Parts: sequence; structure tokens; C-alpha cells
Amino acid sequence: MVLALIFLVIGLILLVWSADRLVFGAAAIARNMGISPLVIGMTILAMGSSAPEMFVSATAALDGRVDTAIGNIIGSNIANIALILGITALIRPIKIGTTIVKREIPLLFLVTILAGVILYDGYLGFIEGLLLIFLFVLFLFLMFAISKNDKKHGRNQIIPNDDDIPTNVPTIWALCWVIIGLILLPISANILVDSAVTIAQYFGMSDLVIGLTIIAVGTSLPELAASVVGALKGEDDMAVGNIIGSNIFNILAVMGIPAILHPSHINQLVMSRDFYVMLALSILLYLLALPKKRSIGRISGAILLISFIAYQGFIFYNLSN
Repeated sequence: MVLALIFLVIGLILLVWSADRLVFGAAAIARNMGISPLVIGMTILAMGSSAPEMFVSATAALDGRVDTAIGNIIGSNIANIALILGITALIRPIKIGTTIVKREIPLLFLVTILAGVILYDGYLGFIEGLLLIFLFVLFLFLMFAISKNDKKHGRNQIIPNDDDIPTNVPTIWALCWVIIGLILLPISANILVDSAVTIAQYFGMSDLVIGLTIIAVGTSLPELAASVVGALKGEDDMAVGNIIGSNIFNILAVMGIPAILHPSHINQLVMSRDFYVMLALSILLYLLALPKKRSIGRISGAILLISFIAYQGFIFYNLSN
């Protein structure tokens, strides 16, 4: 048991570090090739924070543990809104831009509803996986078109600062980091899933619970770091945009992976309990952003954080489900 906990921590550290190195190397190569910061930000950096969820879900699906994969996706989305935005707002109140309220949050709401429609019958199928991946590619093209139009009309865009994109990194070294990341990501994901399963069996947890709790929080660490740093720098749109983008990626891209790799029935509690928590938090985020001041203050941050703690407490109170 103690050994499993040690390996769990090692797996989480390696997972986050290798994802960071992969993104660093890929962004450096893209910059050396002359690709614009906008494109790098909208693709490599934006998807980088979801890399841990992708590899963990793929590993879990290949092991036949689709409930762990789905729990990781839904649990990460819940953690992104309630835990990460809650902590970030407590550190520094977050202002929310008009564009996010009118465009990004409604898009997140639609994608969340789509997840509910797909999961409603309790089965995640191959065709549904293909649909999700197709919509993910369509989403990327849509983001490119929107960003290009915003740039043309001089509107603010939710992209990382140039400081977030590595410069003066030799291509050979950048390639080495990409290779290291690609090697360590699946290894660390496998270590994480195996140790989590051992812990789950010891405490009598289901695959779904371990995905909703330990794995979900662990794979959300990149989003936590990005949002806190963004808020501290005064880049509030980046802090919120990072969360919204990650949640959309998780549903479209990450959920599509286990559907394609291992079509399977899922735990009925996903739709009777966990999906509605994710949906409610998405609605709450929208309601918090509606008033004219459009900000998530410390009181709202405390509400979000307490909601996350209460949800996790309820999950652990019912460990077998």
C-alpha cells in the first residue's frame, strides 16, 4: 500500500513534468519553424495542459478501465472550475472579459450538454468517439477562424504572452525534449493508473471513484499552475480561458480516446450523479460571470472551493460507488 502511494506520487510528478517538457519542445520547434505565436498558443500550449488527461485516459482504456478514464475526464472538469478557479479567485479576484461571457462559456455549456447526450444511454461507443474527435478538429478550425477575425478587427484574443513560448532553443534540443516527453508520458501514465488501481482496491474504491478523485486532481495540476500564474500576472482572461479550453478539450478530445480504443458500458452513476455536478458548475460559472462587474471574487472563489470539497467528501463517503 505504501509502495503504491509512493509510485502514485512519482507517476503524478513524472506525468506533469513530461507533459511540460513535451509542450516546451513542441512550442520551441514550432517557433523555430516560423509558426506564429497565435497558432502556437491556440494549439500546442492550449492542448498541452490536457496532455496528462489524454495519456491517462488512453492508458486506462487500453487496460479496460473505461470508468477510470471517464471519471478522470469529468473529475478534471469539475476540479478545473471548482478547485482551480476557486483557489485562483481566493488568491486574486478574477475579472472575466465580455468575449468569454458571450462566446467561450456558452460554447463550453453546449459541449457539456453534448457529453450528457452521448453518455445518457450508459454506453460510450466507437462512432461516438469518432464524432467527438471530428468535433474537436472542427473546434480547432473554429478557434483559428475566430482568432484570425479578432486579430483583423483589433479585438482582444485569449492567447499566451510571447514569454510563454520558448525562444533561442536549438531545434535539436527541442526535439530531444519532445522525444523525452513522448517516452515518459505513457510510462508515467501507466505508473499512475496501476498505482491508483492498487490503492482503489485496498480501500474498496471503484474505478470511477479513483478517476474522479486522485487521478482527476493530479492531472489538473498543469491547469492550476497556468491559472494561478495568469491571475498573478493580471492576465485574467488567460486564467479563465485556460480552464474553459481545457474542459472543452477534455470532453471532445480526451473522451473520444477511450470511446475509440475500448467502446464500453460505463458506471450508471456517471449520468445520475457526476455529470450533473459538472453541468451545474458550468452553469454556476456562467451565472458568476453575468453581472456587470463580471468577476469571480473571493467570496465566489470560496463558494467554488467549498463546493469541490463537499463533492469530494460525498464521493469518499460512498467509496464503493
